[in-house]
Amino acid sequence: MKVKVLKSSDNELKIEVEGAGHSLLNVLQKTLLEDDTIEMAGYHVPHPLFDSGILYIRTKEKQNPEAVIKEATKKVHDLGKNFSKSFKKASKAYKQK
Repeated sequence: MKVKVLKSSDNELKIEVEGAGHSLLNVLQKTLLEDDTIEMAGYHVPHPLFDSGILYIRTKEKQNPEAVIKEATKKVHDLGKNFSKSFKKASKAYKQK
């Protein structure tokens, strides 16, 4: 996965993420919007045949957007790990029936 910064300021960040479509960007956007320091977060996939998307965030009160994305990424990673554990547990319980 390749990330390219398209725009950066004190409270805005726009990045292009190659190798990421709706799946990753949607969950990242949702996680960002749960943060009270985020004024706006959105993404779009410019063309369905290209494997890249653009994520845009604007923070409140000069909150560092890079730090906010790092924290949101950590939350998404933890969510994936928790899902994996829950799925393994459910699968094991189902097989024991």
